[in-house]
Amino acid sequence: MSDPAESLEARLDAIDPTLDLKAEIRRLKAESNAVILCHYYQDSEIQDLGDALGDSLALARHAAKTDAEVIVFCGVHFMAETAKILNPDKLVLLPDLDAGCSLSECCPPDKFARFLSRYENPFVITYVNSSAAVKAMSDLICTSGNVLKMVEKAPKDRPIIFGPDRNLGRWAMEKTGREMVLWPGGCMVHEIFSLKELLRQKEAHPGAMVLAHPECPEHLLGHADFVGSTAAMLKKVTEETCEEFIVVTEPGILREMQRLAPKKHFYTVGNEAGCACNVCPHMRLNTLEKLYLCLRDKTPQIELPPDVCRRALVPLQRMLDWS
Repeated sequence: MSDPAESLEARLDAIDPTLDLKAEIRRLKAESNAVILCHYYQDSEIQDLGDALGDSLALARHAAKTDAEVIVFCGVHFMAETAKILNPDKLVLLPDLDAGCSLSECCPPDKFARFLSRYENPFVITYVNSSAAVKAMSDLICTSGNVLKMVEKAPKDRPIIFGPDRNLGRWAMEKTGREMVLWPGGCMVHEIFSLKELLRQKEAHPGAMVLAHPECPEHLLGHADFVGSTAAMLKKVTEETCEEFIVVTEPGILREMQRLAPKKHFYTVGNEAGCACNVCPHMRLNTLEKLYLCLRDKTPQIELPPDVCRRALVPLQRMLDWS
């Protein structure tokens, strides 16, 4: 076994090229009593190895209930942190620690704390795409799948602060009628979709239904036939009689859509130059090789200060209870 202190690059270079990585991952998983939680936006070969495949809410529920001794999170850093908050005594691994999130990174804890200090007794709703330290300052966590329910349940006698995604917050305000102060953050993937390209796709496929994630800016949501989380979009494509869908979110979801509705057709939206910039670069940092090393060497591990875990668990558990 390699020394885990070696650089990731050195350990990757040392992998035997004849190794059956998928078989080795399954063997190591069984030996370690590990569970692999996998987000829809991971590459398909990683999705194939997941014990649970889902969006942030579904994976948080799996993390809260698992009996496994080791949790391997094939997603991004904030998701693995969420699993650690829910399982502070378990080993939580992330194949690549650099798998971050533009939303989480745009909301540094020190700046968020100063932002909150401007308001008297606010009720803070934080999108799950945030760091553990920011969650620890919050009253309630939400996902794109339960945000409307969470906002509706917020106290009526306290000002609501919502962060870090202003697009999701704005959409929730419109749907619930609740006023909120929004942290000015956005998802690098959903903010670059081209309206011109979306309109081109609609012209090319006039019978297609447009599905959009609420992290998209308002000018894109205005052209959507349905707005919802990844889980909600998956449900929609199975329920609708429509044969074609234009999907305005990270294209990793298309694989699961095609599996659930194999006779239907799905189109993604790029930017005006036709670039596949709507692929989340953070999600794609996890690879089969890194997943293998992660299970073999039990690193990188997610470590959080115990007090942050304790404080972040309160709003996270409130979300799970309320949803």
